[in-house]
Amino acid sequence: MMGRLFRDAAQVRPGYWFRPKRFGFGAKPVTWQGWAATLLFGAAIGLIVNFAMHRDRLWLVLLVPLIAAFLWLIAVKTDGEWRFRWGGDA
Repeated sequence: MMGRLFRDAAQVRPGYWFRPKRFGFGAKPVTWQGWAATLLFGAAIGLIVNFAMHRDRLWLVLLVPLIAAFLWLIAVKTDGEWRFRWGGDA
């Protein structure tokens, strides 16, 4: 498992944290920075859902900008373009 993680991290240029998925659309984290950002995003989503969901629409006001910011971060830090892939090229 760890060998695969390091091999994937070696496939991105310096400064990039994500690489395009082999199948489908999007990107996946391949460096520790990408994994840390993904875990922080998940924790923030969990906190928002846990504490703010019971207060009218406050959770939407917090959730939408957080998701938009995370998608922007992924787009900026992905080593390659986002497009639908069928597995032929990584």
